[in-house]
Amino acid sequence: MSMNDPSGTAAAHWRATLRLVTVCLGVWAGVALGCSVIFAEQLDAIELGGFRLGFWFAQQGSMVLFVLVVFFHAWGMNEIDRAFDVDED
Repeated sequence: MSMNDPSGTAAAHWRATLRLVTVCLGVWAGVALGCSVIFAEQLDAIELGGFRLGFWFAQQGSMVLFVLVVFFHAWGMNEIDRAFDVDED
């Protein structure tokens, strides 16, 4: 892909990248906000390791989810790069 891409491949690659980033951030924000703020009272009725589940999600769950999202993003970017033939391999 070059800067002067008449076929629009660079633009399509960028759209796919933005879509992946939007999905990753949306999932992370939705789960982190939903589990630690919106549904905290319902989750606090459940205990995990002696801690209320709402607290656990707010403190530990969002970090675990963030790590999973980072790995998913890396995998997704590799797939996008492979599909547009700009991968490093």
